[in-house]
Amino acid sequence: MKYFFQGLSLLSTKGLRRYVLVPLSINLVLFALAFFYLLQQVGGWVEVLIGFVPEWLSFLSYVLWPMLVLSSVLTLAFTFTMVANFIAAPFNALLSEKVELHLSGQALPEQGFSGFVKDVPRMLGREWTKFVYCFPRALVFLLAFFFIPLIGQLMWFLFTSWMMAIQYCDYAYDNHKVPFDKMRQQLRSDVSGSYGFGMTVAIASMVPFLNLLVMPIAVCGGTAMWVDKYRGSYYPR
Repeated sequence: MKYFFQGLSLLSTKGLRRYVLVPLSINLVLFALAFFYLLQQVGGWVEVLIGFVPEWLSFLSYVLWPMLVLSSVLTLAFTFTMVANFIAAPFNALLSEKVELHLSGQALPEQGFSGFVKDVPRMLGREWTKFVYCFPRALVFLLAFFFIPLIGQLMWFLFTSWMMAIQYCDYAYDNHKVPFDKMRQQLRSDVSGSYGFGMTVAIASMVPFLNLLVMPIAVCGGTAMWVDKYRGSYYPR
């Protein structure tokens, strides 16, 4: 959890603010659209989900309503986060690079603007790899979300938290061209740390106004986590 709040503090750091601007702008636009849509649709979604609850469990409706509303918010936030991260991937990678330089004092090999442009297809390819990893699993957990009251919503929240950890820790890994499978393996080796960070990001994505800042905060926080916990295994101090 501390890395999320460290990411928040890094937003205002001199020298990093300009790299926050583009990811922040993309997040502002997409989340504004998402929550405008949510306000119009969430009541109908919850009514449909309540309809799947057996009659003998109807007494749980008062518990299910808030859980289903929160789960619907989280689902929409997750969906729009995937879209926003795909669009903003090159800018998030650049932000992660500058955060790592600020925290470690060591820069990536200088490649200049032309090198950065040439790397854009690779960055977008990495986002596609994450999508291919996420999509089939999301379908399974989404079915659980709809058809298994209480437990299904908890499973969806845990899955979303894991994907948030992967999404935002991966920028630093990808900057160093660490394979996607190796990144996942290292995050799994620290389950409590990965889920603590991912859950914090997932919850923040549901908080009005704070969710508008989540993308750059999480990129900064995930990079701080890389510098503290994982960078040393590739670049011994």
